[in-house]
Amino acid sequence: MEQRVEATDLDTAHEILSGMYDSMRIEATGGRPGHLRIASASLGGVRFDQVSFTMAFEADGSPLETYAFGQLTSGRLRHGWNGSMRSYLPGEVFLAAQPDDPFTATVDDTGVELAVVDRSLVDDVAGSVPERARRPVRFTAGEAVSTRATERWKSTYAYVHNEARTSSAGVTHPLVAGNAARLLVATALATFPNTALTDPTVEDRHDAHPATLRRAIAFMEANADRDVSLADIAGAAHVTVRAVQLAFRRHLETTPSAYLRRIRLQHAHDQLRDAAPGSTTVSAVAAQWGFLNASQFAVHYRTAFAELPSRTLQG
Repeated sequence: MEQRVEATDLDTAHEILSGMYDSMRIEATGGRPGHLRIASASLGGVRFDQVSFTMAFEADGSPLETYAFGQLTSGRLRHGWNGSMRSYLPGEVFLAAQPDDPFTATVDDTGVELAVVDRSLVDDVAGSVPERARRPVRFTAGEAVSTRATERWKSTYAYVHNEARTSSAGVTHPLVAGNAARLLVATALATFPNTALTDPTVEDRHDAHPATLRRAIAFMEANADRDVSLADIAGAAHVTVRAVQLAFRRHLETTPSAYLRRIRLQHAHDQLRDAAPGSTTVSAVAAQWGFLNASQFAVHYRTAFAELPSRTLQG
């Protein structure tokens, strides 16, 4: 569910922006009155901000404790961090902020969409493990790696933001919220250059044995109704995320996420099959087992069981 704030003068805008994005210095450059509008919605550790400035100013921001990924929707923007600045055009995406780095922006009648992400969520999705806890993920450039990556980010942002914006009274099933937030962060990691480790180490290859697979599967089956991450699964198996991924690929030719989805689909199938007439709906069951919408659920369900979930529910 969205929340909205507005300001019609620079001082109030400064107060709102500092409250949402930590302290910053703002200096007017346009010599004219302006307007600030922000619509915000949250989902699973991600806050979505749609920001519109009909004003011109320069801003210097203190380092945030979060990551912020942006898309310019209108107007002009110069933005940078770590001493570099770049001008962005409408339609371009960029890294707006990351922990420990101050940022600078020059804004002129600008519209921007932001995804503000908890630091811990990025490290979790990237596969940080205890021995790397002091080396969090860092993004090394503010621009997307390709045009294709830009379009993937835009579509994923729109998909997940819509769930956050339209969820009834801001309430979304924890599995749906967690899955959606991790999907967005995984897309960010694929969109912007970063230091996340992607290749298994020698130790990971050694640990990707059947015992690791058994421990991971046992944890998944026991916790299929909970919002668990790959890091949780790896922790239960006493190995790294890469070792878990390699074990599933090596022994089952699949991924941990796909295997967990299959477990949840089976639970959903059993629930739909055993439901009393009129006691539930396909959408309710889909949400209970972590699927963002009924259409997505139906595609996976039909692939797994060769029939639509509505057919199973009808008996």
